[in-house]
Amino acid sequence: MKTTNDFFIPDNEVKLPEELDYSRVDEYLRSAEAFSRSTYQSVYIIDYFKQNFLYVSPNPMFLCGLTPEQMMNLGYRFYLEYVPEDEQQFLIDLNEAGFSFHNTIPVKERKDWYISYDFNILNGGKKILVNHKLTPLVLTSDGRIWLALCVVSASTHTSPGHIEMHRVGTPDYVEYNRNTRRWDKRQMPTLTDGEKAVLTLSIQGYTMSEIADRICLSPDTIKKYRQRIFEKLDVRNISEAIVAATNNKLL
Repeated sequence: MKTTNDFFIPDNEVKLPEELDYSRVDEYLRSAEAFSRSTYQSVYIIDYFKQNFLYVSPNPMFLCGLTPEQMMNLGYRFYLEYVPEDEQQFLIDLNEAGFSFHNTIPVKERKDWYISYDFNILNGGKKILVNHKLTPLVLTSDGRIWLALCVVSASTHTSPGHIEMHRVGTPDYVEYNRNTRRWDKRQMPTLTDGEKAVLTLSIQGYTMSEIADRICLSPDTIKKYRQRIFEKLDVRNISEAIVAATNNKLL
């Protein structure tokens, strides 16, 4: 049976507690609150020293019917109670792989990386596939993560997995292969200016005909743009394309 201790391993142990300035925590909480008010995504902050959650936003996507206070009280037990049992080992495995990789990055570059992956949560017994991104918020001088910011949104995939480590500002990333236990190099797709225009106008609610009028192209051309977008982002429709482009900062 899994326990919360399974998530805390030597690679994510905070070894310099004397460096932790909890008097500054409020400013991180206020920043997270401000961010949560401007997005539909769920936001929370992990404290790896206290091994709990310092903040949980009221955005309902990740709460599974709980209040933020209830989720904070659960802490890491949330993953054991609201993630399907057959996916809990997946979370433990990716936790180990992610921190192992993170500790190979030069200390001065570690805040530039984040991990992204998909898993199911249970809301009223119903599975909901979400994308989860974890990025370092505060590091100790030896490069260990003290506080991490987590952002949860709808997944554009149809199954759990897709464990990726991204470096901000570059299209290159690595993807974890659970079978080989290796990180394979990948590159984010690049959208053309026309494809970005179609996606941006779609986000604003315009139909294909309206987009064609606004950028002086035929509806058939707009349809071809959309099809190329779907292929590049490996999605099935414009709603998934918008989520994928937003999540991966392609616009």
